[in-house]
Amino acid sequence: MSRQRRSRRQPVTTANPEHQWVATEITIKLAVNSVLSAVALFSLFQLIPYQWSQQAQLKEIRVEVEETEKRVSQLRDDFRHNFDPHKIDKVMQEQSPRLHPTQRRIFWLN
Repeated sequence: MSRQRRSRRQPVTTANPEHQWVATEITIKLAVNSVLSAVALFSLFQLIPYQWSQQAQLKEIRVEVEETEKRVSQLRDDFRHNFDPHKIDKVMQEQSPRLHPTQRRIFWLN
């Protein structure tokens, strides 16, 4: 007894409307996400030169800050020197033509 194989054919059915809706929804989502990704990448590439210029400005500002800090330090030292109560006689001599009462001027004649 031999068995005969019967091939069953799947009936060709038309696409289910629910499946078509899901496929359309997925296609729309992919398209929208692709457009959003492209816009994001374009925006990033537009921002790169701006970021570089900001880095350059930041370097310039840091250099200026260092120079200003040095100047402020020098001015503080000068201020401390000029207003130090222990050095008042020396500061007066440096900044005034007047002499201490115990000192005398010497004039050289040629």
